[in-house]
Amino acid sequence: MMKSNCILVGLTALLWLPGQAQEKLETGSKKPMPQEWIDLQTGHKVVRLSRLPGNSSSFYFHNNPFVGDKMFFYNSVNNSRQVFTVDMKTLKTEQITHQKNPMRAEIVAHKSQEVVYQIQDSVFASSAITKKTRLLYVFPADLKATVSTMNADETVLAGKFSDGDTEREILKQYPEKSQFFNRIYDAKIPNTLFTIDLKTGKLNKIHTEKTWLGHVQFSPTDPNQLMFCQEGPWHKVDRIWTINIANGEVKKRHNRTMDMEIAGHEFFAPDGKTIWFDHQMPRSTKFYLTGVNLNTGAEKKYELQRNEWSIHFNISPDQRLFAGDGGDPKQVAKADDGMWIYLFKPVGDKFQSEKLVNMKAHGYKLEPNVHFSPDGKWVIFRANFEGESQVYAVEIAKSK
Repeated sequence: MMKSNCILVGLTALLWLPGQAQEKLETGSKKPMPQEWIDLQTGHKVVRLSRLPGNSSSFYFHNNPFVGDKMFFYNSVNNSRQVFTVDMKTLKTEQITHQKNPMRAEIVAHKSQEVVYQIQDSVFASSAITKKTRLLYVFPADLKATVSTMNADETVLAGKFSDGDTEREILKQYPEKSQFFNRIYDAKIPNTLFTIDLKTGKLNKIHTEKTWLGHVQFSPTDPNQLMFCQEGPWHKVDRIWTINIANGEVKKRHNRTMDMEIAGHEFFAPDGKTIWFDHQMPRSTKFYLTGVNLNTGAEKKYELQRNEWSIHFNISPDQRLFAGDGGDPKQVAKADDGMWIYLFKPVGDKFQSEKLVNMKAHGYKLEPNVHFSPDGKWVIFRANFEGESQVYAVEIAKSK
């Protein structure tokens, strides 16, 4: 039983200064690894951020986990998955939630410095500062819905629900993604996007399609811009869409132009002006990270090599650099040497890549899901190369 919800790791902020001498090791060659080391193959410093007993995991790649210098993450405490914060300067860790039931969603209210989550039919917010929890909303008893995002001015939640029990039954019978993915797509179950006005408590059903919807994300800057995708096999769907919640205008944001073209794992740029996405023309042949300008519709492509393709990409706060979490040979790229955390610098129409972390000891069934730190100096990811899932940061500047 944890006696305190505050754990101060015995390291100082000097950990985050570049150029500190560390042991050079192949990442994953020891179980456990030291709490920090220099990756033998890349020369970059890696620091373990999660230093609690049990499994820890960072948030999904398009869910911004930061409030000030703190980062929200999950840790399993006494077989209960709870939300913690880690201070990115001091590595001080604090427990934020103490819930008895499983939580869903990874929403951060950056202005109020709260993490928002759902337990069964109820939506809560817990403060990273005061640790206090408040109830935001309770769904009607007859509506099985899930929130997944909050708008930029923190007045509206959004999510989706599907009609009937068909989707839940498919997931129950076929829990693996390889089993349920095509089945849910082929079922053509009606899906509805909804919003919740946090001032009035009113739930609005804003868009319904007879198809599988997902990846619902609000723009980080425009409180009315909501992105969603048509889920399913990427070569069969026009995946990336937005809806303006003020006027109901729905727009397709990318048109496929060839057979087997795929686009997906979309995310907003920090300024909200661009949606970036994994783009292959055709699938598993030519690889790009492509951005579409929401005002003009113009697209910008950066080409990658097969081994550089990543399950997820992300962009730095200043929008000058990108990162990727790589992939094993079983992924869509079929890469022989793709198991790395990558840094990408745009040069012309291509990415110039740098390997940050050797991920060959990592099992890619756990997706690393890269994030840039708020100061743009670190790439955060999750990995299981020590046996359990933990959260790490790798320094972008090469160690001296």
